[in-house]
Amino acid sequence: MSLHTRMLFGITALAALAACSSDDASTPTAITAPTTSSLSASSTGQTMRYLNARVCPGRVVGTARCHAWVRVDPSGKPVRTTTPRGFGPGDLRSAYNLTSTGTSSQTIAIVDAFDAPTAEADLAVYRSYFNLPACTTANGCFRKINQNGGTTPPSANASWAQEISLDLDMASAICPNCKILLVEANSNSLVDLYTAVDRAAQSGATVISNSYGGPEYSGEVADQAHFNHGVPITVSSGDAGYGVEFPASSQYVIAVGGTSLKKTSGGRGWTETAWAGAGSGCSAFITKPAWQGDACTKRTVADVSAIADPNTGVAVYDSYAYRGASGWLVFGGTSVAAPVIAGVYALGGGGAGTAQSLYSNTSSLFDVTSGSNGSCGGSYLCTAIAGYDGPTGLGTPNGTGAF
Repeated sequence: MSLHTRMLFGITALAALAACSSDDASTPTAITAPTTSSLSASSTGQTMRYLNARVCPGRVVGTARCHAWVRVDPSGKPVRTTTPRGFGPGDLRSAYNLTSTGTSSQTIAIVDAFDAPTAEADLAVYRSYFNLPACTTANGCFRKINQNGGTTPPSANASWAQEISLDLDMASAICPNCKILLVEANSNSLVDLYTAVDRAAQSGATVISNSYGGPEYSGEVADQAHFNHGVPITVSSGDAGYGVEFPASSQYVIAVGGTSLKKTSGGRGWTETAWAGAGSGCSAFITKPAWQGDACTKRTVADVSAIADPNTGVAVYDSYAYRGASGWLVFGGTSVAAPVIAGVYALGGGGAGTAQSLYSNTSSLFDVTSGSNGSCGGSYLCTAIAGYDGPTGLGTPNGTGAF
């Protein structure tokens, strides 16, 4: 994370509490250092400051970290409430001018690591509270499989269980009539996650969402074949500010950046600025797609964006991290944006497996023209400007015309 971004977040001097791989059913949620978010306006226009923390701790070579942030108290414990705080489905659909509720012909696959034992039950609470149609195994709307296509789950993990709850709720919020396929990788190793993406495509997904990433590496040029399935595959751009991660840098995915979303009076009724934590930049290895025309000589991240700032976060229901206790939480990170954009693709009917349609339909996007995610010499790669920029791509959804 750049110095500029660290200042925006006001990171406190607290150590990470645990490694993600050790966070199983008998271990409390692993939350990294609480972070004082920059001042922003609430949905009521009131200025506020929150503590937020990464859901998944630091990665090691060959693994990925989820890109979710959760609102926490000063001790680092997620703030749990009995009723939702943060934006709900109606807010998100209003902000992005979404009128369709989708159809069951579309299946959104959520690819994550480890198992969330209460995923289906938690999803039911979220959908019931917001009056969304039930999506269960029994009615054929929801399926949970492992990376091999079976029903025996991998080991449980409370940090990734929160990520799973976030992803399922956001897909539901945007496309309530879509089917949902949860594919759980055996671990957060890149090999397992890539296998899970392949499994999602083989299992009939029409859109695939991925809310994780890691540092670029030379082998990603070959490994990006796991994301070339002819269906839209969204990938969060990162949550550490300016800098590129893989698989967001793949030419076969829709790289999703992040914004800070606020309600306003008049006009659209909403405003957005680039979120300071959104990943962006120029890939070190991936060839530039023909449909991308900016000055970067290789693949540029991101393509499109959506809500990600944990200060203006979304409501999510998750009980597993509290060992069965009920809990509404507030989440942010580009982990929010990736399933939101996956849902918009599903509303639009799926489509081709690249971001190309976005670049030829910019009139169907809200341009984001202010905010930055770090220091790169004032370049569009880290600063939101009119037209294309790194942190927000071409903008955020204005209906489904670009999708």
